[in-house]
Amino acid sequence: MNTVTFIILCLEGAVLSFNVAACAALIPSIAADFVLSQFFVGKIIWLYMLPYGLAALLYGPLVRLFDARKVELCCIFLFSLANLLAGVASNIQALFAARFLMGVFGASVIPLGIILIAKHIPQNKRGSYVGIFFGSTFIASLLGLFLSGIIPWRWIFIIPAVLGLLLWILMYFYLPSFKEGRGVLRFGYLAALKDKKVVRIFLYIFLISLIYHGVQQWLGVYFSTQLLLNQFAISLLITLTSLSGVFGEFLGGRLADKISRKKVVSFGILGMIACISLLLLKLPLSLLGLVMIFWGLSWTFNHVGLATMLTDLPGELLNEAASLNSGVRFISGGLGVSLGGLLMHKSFYLGFIVFGGMLLLLFVFGKRFKLE
Repeated sequence: MNTVTFIILCLEGAVLSFNVAACAALIPSIAADFVLSQFFVGKIIWLYMLPYGLAALLYGPLVRLFDARKVELCCIFLFSLANLLAGVASNIQALFAARFLMGVFGASVIPLGIILIAKHIPQNKRGSYVGIFFGSTFIASLLGLFLSGIIPWRWIFIIPAVLGLLLWILMYFYLPSFKEGRGVLRFGYLAALKDKKVVRIFLYIFLISLIYHGVQQWLGVYFSTQLLLNQFAISLLITLTSLSGVFGEFLGGRLADKISRKKVVSFGILGMIACISLLLLKLPLSLLGLVMIFWGLSWTFNHVGLATMLTDLPGELLNEAASLNSGVRFISGGLGVSLGGLLMHKSFYLGFIVFGGMLLLLFVFGKRFKLE
């Protein structure tokens, strides 16, 4: 894989991620625009995550049958159009439909990135490449979050629509073919799930993603309704999670190569436990900012450590593992958002205690997952 190809993959990840995190911060503004409840508008999160997770399961096997270049050209084009639909939506139903389509067509990017890194990068360097790849997505999220505090919410969808169409042109001329041998559509999920190591990794990914998104996607509403912060402060705080996440992906990826994937994952979960505990306190804005920085670092350490583990799996399991990574993360993330909505609607403190307790149990019994 040459440098230009890797840069295109990173740009795809950036376009995909531009408004993923920003949507949590935009919920109050969208709700005000459409005169709706923030908890109702919060459905835009899981209406993206659940179809994304389900669609991701198709793309790993699909790139065995079709050239991944053609799949990506098709998906980026339709993903850009879905963003444009969201940006011009005249009602919440149109926005919901656009978010659904964004999930379906955006789900191809991450599996392809993991597959290509695993196939073309030496094992002792994969953590760094995974970190750079996901780091680019956090840089885009950071930019989207920052802009969400100073420009109308519709532009947070229109910008990636335009950039995605420009990227499509670049991909058309410079993205090489990835066709390998005779095209065969094979779904090897049953075979992959017979491998105990695969099952352990994805059970862990399911749980950690459910917990993270159950907290992360409701932080904007928490800051708005409980701490009475304005849109700029909300966007700034959530932006700090992406800013620190950029460094977390880069640093965590290097540490995954230098020390071990497992230790990086453990550092991450301990940091997440500490941050949720601190959210139970009504901290001043400056200290809350520090918590958000550490929260972003901790999550991305966990994220990049687990993603690098997947690149070490046997080649015959790789396509399914790459799709399962996105599928499991987003399906469980969507469920986490739904569960978080139910808990946080009753009490944010109840939600933080439940999710913090789940993290603690996951860490205490973590040895049973035998992450290697």
